Amino acid sequence: RSKRIPQSPSARLSQPTEEQASVQHGGRGPEALLLQRLVCLVLSDCIARVQRFLVTRLGEDWIFLVMLGITMALVSWTMDYASAKSLQAYKWIHGELKGNIPLQFLAWVSYPLMFILFSSLFCHLVAPQAIGSGIPELKTILRGVVLKEYLTLKAFVAKVLGLTLALGSGMPVGKEGPFVHIASICAAVLSRFMSFFSGVYQNPYCYTDILTVGCAVGVGCCFGTPLGGVLFSIEVTSTYFAVRNYWRGYFAATFSAFIFRVFSVFNKDAVTITALFRTNFRMDFPFDLQELPAFAIIGISCGFLGAFFVYLNRQVVLFMRRPNAMTRFLTRHRLIFPAVVTLVIATLTFPPGFGQFMAGELMPRECINSLFDNFTWTKISGSPLPVGLGRSAAWLHPDVSVFIILLLFFVMKFWMSAVATTMPIPSGAFMPVFILGAAFGRLVGEIMATLFPHGIVFDGILYRIIPGGYAVIGAAALTGAVTHTVSTAVICFELTGQISHILPMMVAVILANMVAQGLQPSLYDSIIQVKKLPYLPELGFGHMSQYNIFVEDIMVRKVKFISSQSTYREVKLLLDSSSLKSIPLVDSRDSMILLGSVDRLELLALCDWWLSPERRLLMRDFPRHESDADLAPYSLLQITAWEEKEMDKPMEIDEIRVDPSPFQLVERTSLHKTHTLFSLLGLSHAYVTSIGKLVGVVALKELQKAIEGSTRSGVRLRPPLASFRDISNHNSVPKPPPSSPTSPSAPASTPPPSPPTPTACLLEATPS
Repeated sequence: RSKRIPQSPSARLSQPTEEQASVQHGGRGPEALLLQRLVCLVLSDCIARVQRFLVTRLGEDWIFLVMLGITMALVSWTMDYASAKSLQAYKWIHGELKGNIPLQFLAWVSYPLMFILFSSLFCHLVAPQAIGSGIPELKTILRGVVLKEYLTLKAFVAKVLGLTLALGSGMPVGKEGPFVHIASICAAVLSRFMSFFSGVYQNPYCYTDILTVGCAVGVGCCFGTPLGGVLFSIEVTSTYFAVRNYWRGYFAATFSAFIFRVFSVFNKDAVTITALFRTNFRMDFPFDLQELPAFAIIGISCGFLGAFFVYLNRQVVLFMRRPNAMTRFLTRHRLIFPAVVTLVIATLTFPPGFGQFMAGELMPRECINSLFDNFTWTKISGSPLPVGLGRSAAWLHPDVSVFIILLLFFVMKFWMSAVATTMPIPSGAFMPVFILGAAFGRLVGEIMATLFPHGIVFDGILYRIIPGGYAVIGAAALTGAVTHTVSTAVICFELTGQISHILPMMVAVILANMVAQGLQPSLYDSIIQVKKLPYLPELGFGHMSQYNIFVEDIMVRKVKFISSQSTYREVKLLLDSSSLKSIPLVDSRDSMILLGSVDRLELLALCDWWLSPERRLLMRDFPRHESDADLAPYSLLQITAWEEKEMDKPMEIDEIRVDPSPFQLVERTSLHKTHTLFSLLGLSHAYVTSIGKLVGVVALKELQKAIEGSTRSGVRLRPPLASFRDISNHNSVPKPPPSSPTSPSAPASTPPPSPPTPTACLLEATPS
């Protein structure tokens, strides 16, 4: 296969002869050398064929998913290892200074303060997009909205380092939400790498599937819970889930969770691959039916508490966003707010101080392990501590009841967690809420153990109350209420390694969701609303108004468009007066037949080329010179006249790419069907046509107003063409106050409408 290349005489003289070559290669002749080259060629060809087989036959999916799983397992284990060592050093410093209360307090406060301030400053300087959870932004991105700089390497570095520092500080912040963002960034970066092998990863629809898999891996690898991780990511981020991504999510999450636990075994953190917070509840009779009312009370109470947590968190954020002197001062000095919050929390949890009444010395994972133990604290309180109690001894105080300690812990940690998750650092709320739910469930379990000190008799056999089981149920119920998910029950099964309480846990989680969804949005939807991210509210179940409102009732009738006869001047004025990402193209101003849509970048490129110096030099009717710089001194007027002449020419449609099939709706499409299409396809806007004619446009803004009006207090929109409809119950519908949207909006935010110009022909609304 090699070609013979002519060589110079000196090169030929420098080459060894056949005898010399045979001596240099151990006596092998030219036949052996030829055979060796042949073997190398065959091996390289086999390797290329195997690589091509792996990529094309097995698919790039397997390679991508394995790489994603290994990468995220390594990142998750590294973050856990670093934060665990940091917390270990934190407690070691506190223990070494025992006996010197002032130094102990100084170390207890300054250690987390240093970590939180560095995390906040680093994220602010490197990537402000890394602040917060990340799940609300991902939910918006999966809806089809482009958020700049949220899936970049800078955000990845800032998120990983900032989250590691926040977890290592001991503050009540979680890992799961930010880790979903980290996994999605990793999936997006790997997809760009995989695009070198196959162009399918450059497809925007494939990009959405990749981010969906990244969310599943983020939750599954965070705690080693692949089943619950996939279900939780589906519930949190997706309105409609593509079943084709189901196996991808499970494979990547399972592989990543397996590697994550293997790293722990290699580091001797665990003896074998097991659950993260393993429990040892009895399996033969874990609970009695008489305990179900107590479990139901936990679920209902957690529903109210979860709704109040979301409300409190939103009120803190809104208070910090109010335009007053204090917020302006905190905006200029960004480190003051996290410093004050960290100082207050560290002061209140100081173990020799107030922290001794709320188990302040326990770190988050120690809290969970102690709340899930098999001991009944009310029975051992005031007596010698049994062997094997371990860190649970922090909940027992010689002078204070266990109920007071649990209640103080729950109340104090409740507002601390709600405030700490608003700090400008990478932080999630899943783990703090999980601990709060476990504390509340443990409190109810200890009360039940006190009411039934000898247990419950069933079939002549006495079974004692297990407060640890109540803690597991409370943790699942409260996290489900805050996030509006049911999969938290599955996550609890995987975290504890037991499904003994599957029935009461599902009852409590469902009751908590039923109560919380009727009071407040989920925590992630609340953040979306506060940040004013583009979102689509859910339609209320059973509201008939969603079938009685049509697209023609909510669409914008003043549509900016271009026609096949539009001049370059009109197009330029349209681009300067609006920020539309895509502009509809019609046949003519009279017919208004929709031909398609044109991307804004296409029109900008066409206008730039039309008046460019290169095109001006190529024009036949313009004098040619060696360079355009030679023309400038004495032909400026000539250039201006030429540009004015060119601007009045009709646009060349053949020179731009036109999308011939933009998404279209008809006037009689119901609100329910419109919401379904927007949610399913991730649309940002849709054109409304009547017999092929463009009559309006519907964007997320109009749809959001219509849904909020139809689900909160009945139909708020009066149909503008109601007199032309044949509706039997027209007279029975009350006439609400006129509050229909009048300000025209479009697929992107536009400035206030300018006076009519030849650029954008406006479709005026027909008076009813």
